[in-house]
Amino acid sequence: MTEISLRFATADDVGTLLELVRALALYEKAPEAVVATEADFLRHGFGPERRFEALLAFVGGRPAGFALFFPNFSTWLGRPGLYLEDIFVLEWARKLGVGRRLMARLAAIAVERGGGRLDFWVLHWNPARDFYHRLGIRHMQEWLPYRAEGAALEALAREDC
Repeated sequence: MTEISLRFATADDVGTLLELVRALALYEKAPEAVVATEADFLRHGFGPERRFEALLAFVGGRPAGFALFFPNFSTWLGRPGLYLEDIFVLEWARKLGVGRRLMARLAAIAVERGGGRLDFWVLHWNPARDFYHRLGIRHMQEWLPYRAEGAALEALAREDC
């Protein structure tokens, strides 16, 4: 049996966290997209106004994956939930149960905090979609993702009077 352990990331883990984020970007064929720095993670994850939390997964004491998440809120449920920004398991650690442990812990955190759901997006080509379906997680086909960023975000912000 493979020893898998999970723990919340600390400020001392920002280097490991950023390394795992870069590995995720490489897997998603966008390594140049990561502009985040250790200072960004320290400020936003471990500073006075925490914007995210992260779980780190280890196999035999070796970093194997992560899940980065933050709270959201359902107006329909009237309850908080969690939004999973990213989950990733390094290739060598896949099929060992790391992803399942991370997802189960995220679900437990949501429930412990009175949450009603766990939300996340998955790239259409990602083979992990079958994994999520096996966990009983459904694909919400009726919702389309939208994003304001870059110049569009800046232009819209300038309209704030």
